[in-house]
Amino acid sequence: MVADKISMQKLMKYLNLTNKALEIIKNKIIKSRESEAKKIIEMAANYLSDAAHFEKKGDFVNAFAAVNYAHGWIDAGVRLGIFDVNDNKIFTVK
Repeated sequence: MVADKISMQKLMKYLNLTNKALEIIKNKIIKSRESEAKKIIEMAANYLSDAAHFEKKGDFVNAFAAVNYAHGWIDAGVRLGIFDVNDNKIFTVK
């Protein structure tokens, strides 16, 4: 069963990673892309909030899904050149 494979430890690892990525991009916005950056940051933050909500309910599957959506938004912004980062351990960079 999938739920058995998503442990609290695994969930926390990715929650921490994605929260770290979100904090980094907030300070790495390309000036000419501020409007787009704001939307991406908002979406990522909303999905992280959803993840925390599901985690508190013990729903690790939906929490893990929400974390991955959040990180997907962040990585999309990085790949589109909205954020100036080049850490390939946290982000999917060009």
